Amino acid sequence: MMGFVTRLFARRKPVLSEAGPRDAAAIAALHGASFHRGWSEGEIEGLLIDRNVFAHRAMVGRSLAGFILSRLVAGEAEILSVAVAPARRGKGLSRMLLDLHLRRLAGLGTRAVFLEVDEDNLPARRLYARAGFREIGRREAYYQDRPGKNTAALVLRRDL
Repeated sequence: MMGFVTRLFARRKPVLSEAGPRDAAAIAALHGASFHRGWSEGEIEGLLIDRNVFAHRAMVGRSLAGFILSRLVAGEAEILSVAVAPARRGKGLSRMLLDLHLRRLAGLGTRAVFLEVDEDNLPARRLYARAGFREIGRREAYYQDRPGKNTAALVLRRDL
């Protein structure tokens, strides 16, 4: 009985794996909860069935805790989106997802990885800086978070 109670209240560790079309609804829900303009289930599913798109997910039990999506073309990848459930943020999950994803991309022969990040998203900027990304460009007033509030997108690159 004690073992059952211990397992019941123990913090479950996330399990990382590749994501596929069956994950579209959960990814769309997490994306919508994480960004000003969330992508629909159809948009996510369209990405997940594209042979040039690679995705990883973090599951805790049956719940999606995080994901990362990128598109690979001609030896270069663009990270399209990364999100972690609010209850799981600040615990290293995004770093685990990013590390796994970058290893997979490197294994596929990717030479460089690009992404855009909101200049106001300090946790994401710290994550990418620690992972070796560097700023190579800036798109002014790219993100429109709320009426009258536009922020720049920083364009980052990491060579693999």
